Amino acid sequence: MTDTPRRHVRVAIIGAGFAGLGVAMRLRRLGITDFVVFERAGDIGGTWRDNTYPGAGCDVPSQLYSYSFAPNPDWTHSFSTQPQIQRYVQDTVDREGVREAILLDCEVTDARWNPAAARWDIQTARGAFTADIMVSAAGPLSAPKPPDIKGISTFRGAMFHSARWDHDVDLTGKRVAVVGTGASAIQIVPSIAERVGRLEVYQRSAPWVLPRLGHRYTLPERLWYRHVPGSQRLARAGVYWLRESFVLWQSKYPPLADIFAAGARLKLWWVIRDAALRRKVTPNYRLGCKRMLISNEYYPALARPNVDVVTDGIKEIREGSIVANDGTEREVDAIVLATGFEITDSPTYDLITGRDGRTLAEVFGADGLSVYKGTTIANFPNMFLMIGPNAALSYTSAVFTIESQINYIVDAITTMDAAGLRTVEVRAQAQTEYNRELQTKFAGTVWNAGDCTSWFVDELGRHSRLWPDFSFRFERMLKTFDVEAYDTTART
Repeated sequence: MTDTPRRHVRVAIIGAGFAGLGVAMRLRRLGITDFVVFERAGDIGGTWRDNTYPGAGCDVPSQLYSYSFAPNPDWTHSFSTQPQIQRYVQDTVDREGVREAILLDCEVTDARWNPAAARWDIQTARGAFTADIMVSAAGPLSAPKPPDIKGISTFRGAMFHSARWDHDVDLTGKRVAVVGTGASAIQIVPSIAERVGRLEVYQRSAPWVLPRLGHRYTLPERLWYRHVPGSQRLARAGVYWLRESFVLWQSKYPPLADIFAAGARLKLWWVIRDAALRRKVTPNYRLGCKRMLISNEYYPALARPNVDVVTDGIKEIREGSIVANDGTEREVDAIVLATGFEITDSPTYDLITGRDGRTLAEVFGADGLSVYKGTTIANFPNMFLMIGPNAALSYTSAVFTIESQINYIVDAITTMDAAGLRTVEVRAQAQTEYNRELQTKFAGTVWNAGDCTSWFVDELGRHSRLWPDFSFRFERMLKTFDVEAYDTTART
């Protein structure tokens, strides 16, 4: 630590994506203005700032992918594109008046609990800070995950991750390889297939791709949402409850998934008439076991004569080619790495040190990704984690999870103020009991019995990412801060 004079704030927030900005907005609405938001990049927006690849958009309906306290009547489509979402974030920040509290180009390099002072000591690229309370909202999709492939550093062509798209590279007429078939890839592939010379899609396992049942909002619809009180809330409620019904076949009765799978298989047969290609892209696990994807353009793109799906895996990458496990070498000019993110091992975990001197990464490494209600962790007083372990939803909007956690954090802060509490730290026993009960809820779910491997499950075989129940139960659980589950100290 340095002797640089510190700026002290009541609440320090790491990350200016949907989660961090949501916390800031709610605090300001409550009249709490003594906070700061640290953002390592030069702009706000998080995922929607970083992912600017061709075709980038949201696979959750627009009505749900917005703050409940800041509805947007100007969505032009029921599934919004990246530019519209980023614009919504920018406009909402300005309307809510929190932009002045955001420090851009301000990466957090170290954050550690100071037991003597009962505060967080935070080092950043723009100096040292202290805070009574810290909220880590770096997000699970903030650190691209490069694949571990032999020879990848020797490639001489253009190569970049989907979340770091190089817009200076013109792919027109080029031989391009897309590595991965996840949520980003199925948007990228149809967006570039027509203009590249040759496109090879390297697939490890075939994803379930469902129809994208969206529509463009007409001007009368947008005017209706803008001028008729309650109309947009009603539309949001309808979309919300439709999405909640997905829990019935993902968590409560997985065999129901086979009904939806039959429809997806029929669509696959209708679009891809080549039997060999159809076999390649037909999933071999139950629908819902991995993240479900939606697209009307992906399968038609794969059926194009200049597109090939490679399922043999990658043995190595050479200066100008990719060698598959079967020995086939294919020359390429550019490689797009649609290989996901460091979700279970976020780099930010190494930067946060708790009460006993261990980092969050060390605690998670020893004890697994164990968190209380997806939000607080024993050994880390006065700290809240946004979209943490077992706080993600596979069937509805992440913004719903975010707002539920915001409710909990805000109630924690107001509870501390009302009761004169200096620190709160969840008891290890409460955390252990919560997680023991939580894991039992995965028995019989599609994520447990769907015969697949996914990022929903960590290296220990533990379900560490998803909330396995209805989202309204998650919201109800986090509606009030249960101080009785915490060790507390009073202000002196």
